[in-house]
Amino acid sequence: MKKQAKTVLTSILSLLLCGALFFGGCAATDTSSTQDQTYVVSIEQTSSDGTQDVYTVTYSDGTTTTFTVTNGEDGEDGQDGTSLSLSELYEQYKEATGEDLTLSEFLSEFLSFSDDSATRAVQKNLLSVLKIYAEFIVSESYSMRPGQIQTVSDTALCTGSAVIYDMDTAEDGYTYIVTNYHVVYLEEANATYNGGIKIARKICGYLYGSEDTPSAAVDESTNTAQKDEIGYTVYDYGEAAIALEYVGGSVSADIAVLRAKTSDILAISPSATAVTLADSYRVGETAIAIGNPESLGISVTEGIVSVENDYITLSIDGTERSYRSIRIDTALYSGNSGGGLFNVKGELIGITNAGDSADENINYAVPLEIVRGTADSIIFYFEQGDTAQCAYKLTFGITVSTQNSSYVYDVQTGYGTIEEEVVVQSVTADSVAEACGLQAGDLLCAILVNGERHEITRSFHISDLALTLREGDVIKLLVSRDGEEVLSGPCTLQASDLTAVA
Repeated sequence: MKKQAKTVLTSILSLLLCGALFFGGCAATDTSSTQDQTYVVSIEQTSSDGTQDVYTVTYSDGTTTTFTVTNGEDGEDGQDGTSLSLSELYEQYKEATGEDLTLSEFLSEFLSFSDDSATRAVQKNLLSVLKIYAEFIVSESYSMRPGQIQTVSDTALCTGSAVIYDMDTAEDGYTYIVTNYHVVYLEEANATYNGGIKIARKICGYLYGSEDTPSAAVDESTNTAQKDEIGYTVYDYGEAAIALEYVGGSVSADIAVLRAKTSDILAISPSATAVTLADSYRVGETAIAIGNPESLGISVTEGIVSVENDYITLSIDGTERSYRSIRIDTALYSGNSGGGLFNVKGELIGITNAGDSADENINYAVPLEIVRGTADSIIFYFEQGDTAQCAYKLTFGITVSTQNSSYVYDVQTGYGTIEEEVVVQSVTADSVAEACGLQAGDLLCAILVNGERHEITRSFHISDLALTLREGDVIKLLVSRDGEEVLSGPCTLQASDLTAVA
């Protein structure tokens, strides 16, 4: 009986919430049908003045609407005279289902309807994830006897995860796939025998539902492991494996881009699709990781965003670097690297890449802004014919410091952010910053790119934006100088203003 009541409730709400309460942007559809239709993700109180409470409804397509409930009365959103009060909606539900339940029970029943949104998000994102194997030649040395050392080189496999980032479904189109740089790079690889580099000499991926595990090919004549013409073990990846080409990467961002023919992907999974990118992420929101832990196959773990901006130290290529990261309490394991981190709506907010071996509740992901900026740059220049296989960014020519950092909470939205003042410490001669007239002591407020304003409220906003800029873009810098706002003249970016990102 309870399952039936929930089904009826879903149908009623899909109609009443769209028409009666004026939740605009929501199509009048039955949310119990296919996953591509719009459904309610969450309803939460976002503001209150003590008399009226404002609730925000979030839908699966990312749109939101609001309605107001007046405390002690039937709150209405009477924009055209056809709205229902909360009590009327409650009474219609009881009449339709025959259930005798309290208003509190009704609300609890409704809110539980949205709890399935995470499941729906995971189900759809399983169409966008891959299990990755990267093949390297590794040499190991053995001491046979004092003074005699023998070195043996052979094939080694490393495993990780990836997401479909962009898919061109045109004939002969390509699909771009994003993973971590350290999934396809191995410092221990013997570059001499690995094609002169330490990037994997072969990369293969498996889509969810078609996963396999490579195994050493067998030479039937000798019943031993098959060797290639150079003498290295050959692995059989099976018919479901998709050959992936290395497009480019950045060790300093821990992001790499791969590609495959779209037709090869759709031949394995006709429903495969690219991920949807989120606009932002916040502390406390759901963080769902989909990856290949311990090479046991694609699986899902769930937690929350613990810290939206943290810094960790990693050594990928033998050099220690500081990495801006999202800290999460979502469980991660070896093999999760390169996998997607998603919010409750199924939107990508990061790429999982590291964990604290001493504490399973402290793990990390490359933030969305770095993923998007790095991947888009690599793809852009690759398609322009650049052979460097890297991202590029603008060098502004400034050093900055920060001051007056504080947490700013917006009572209307119910969300807050950390903001800080970004102060110019020095300006490099003949730089973009000098051309724009920046001076030491200026408070950098915003950067305008082709007329679009980008607020600078954290120092890393500068480097994030720098990854998105291209030759020909026109920028202006807005600063506060001696208490007054000063907007610089336009500066058109040249190719020489952009530098390769390691």
